Amino acid sequence: MISDGMAEVLRSLRLGEAGDPAQACARALGAAGVALSLLVGADRTAEPLWFHPDLSARFEELQFTLGEGPGPDAVRAGSPVLEPDLTRVRAERWPALLPAARELGVNGVCCFPLGIGAIRVGVLTVLCDAERRLSRQQYTDAIALTAVLTDALLNGDRRDGDRPGLGTALEPPSVLRRAVVHQATGMVSAQLDVSVQEALLRLRAHAYSSERPLREIAADVVARRLRFTDDFDDDVSGPNSPDGGKG
Repeated sequence: MISDGMAEVLRSLRLGEAGDPAQACARALGAAGVALSLLVGADRTAEPLWFHPDLSARFEELQFTLGEGPGPDAVRAGSPVLEPDLTRVRAERWPALLPAARELGVNGVCCFPLGIGAIRVGVLTVLCDAERRLSRQQYTDAIALTAVLTDALLNGDRRDGDRPGLGTALEPPSVLRRAVVHQATGMVSAQLDVSVQEALLRLRAHAYSSERPLREIAADVVARRLRFTDDFDDDVSGPNSPDGGKG
């Protein structure tokens, strides 16, 4: 049975009265943070919808940049990935993410995919408090929340009357935060004559090796300050690129 706190959050969401839904969900779950990302575009990129606090957004960006972590794993598997204590995770599982998460101050993460069967529409990320593990009640509440969000995303908001309902909390952002990554991926794909999947891997590898966010690398590609070459180690930028920075 879900907690009274989560029942109130779900009622507020349905009535369009949740205010900051991420903050409300984090409070009800007793979590260090909560983020909801929707899968958008042909490549089903995780696009942040709402989060609380900023640490949740930074962790989501880290997973997106590295392409590894409990979020991507949950989306691929279609089942929750629960790691409330990252110090107990094998280093080889997420070799790039684990040390970076420690630097961020993230102690544990549990990710819940939104979807039914092979259909995936998003992922709910819950940051765990360092002082305690994920309780059975927290897990039950998180599952109930993902079920409600999944139903709203797949079936639409069926509420009658004048209130905005749950749909207002689930509208995709008018400006996609990661649109520049999609554009850069297409450009790198054309530059190297590779698939978009391979192009995105190259972008992520460059972001990781240069210790910069993927969006910054993508912005350099789109602005033609960075051009990728056939030699993995010869990605160069600006006026020193093979075409003088003209793309």
